[in-house]
Amino acid sequence: MEVLTFEVVGFKGTYHAILGHPCYAKFMAVPNYTYLKLKMPGPNGVITVESTYEHAYDCDVEGIEYAKALVEVETLIINLDRLGSEAPNSKHRSGTFEPMEAVKLIPVDPTCSNDWVLRISATLNNK
Repeated sequence: MEVLTFEVVGFKGTYHAILGHPCYAKFMAVPNYTYLKLKMPGPNGVITVESTYEHAYDCDVEGIEYAKALVEVETLIINLDRLGSEAPNSKHRSGTFEPMEAVKLIPVDPTCSNDWVLRISATLNNK
């Protein structure tokens, strides 16, 4: 029995634990990534920890999909923040006309008494 210090990382991957060089040295373990095996001496001979290519492939695909989902969520959050900062002023009423510069009010029908007028920029030339 050995005491082992390790860190838990918040992402999914092929392995349940990532064993680094200090752990390999402590247990005298030898990883072989080509054959997906980890061998170490045991009390009754060599201990072999192994996996299948299908399991490794499935874990890699799941990890890639998880990473893509995280990127999409982060992109969505950034876009929502950007859209929130570009949102129009809440005091501005939709559908109202607020001229940016001086305007002239010209009656649509001068013979009629209604208040229908055209708003034309005062900075336009005579043409």
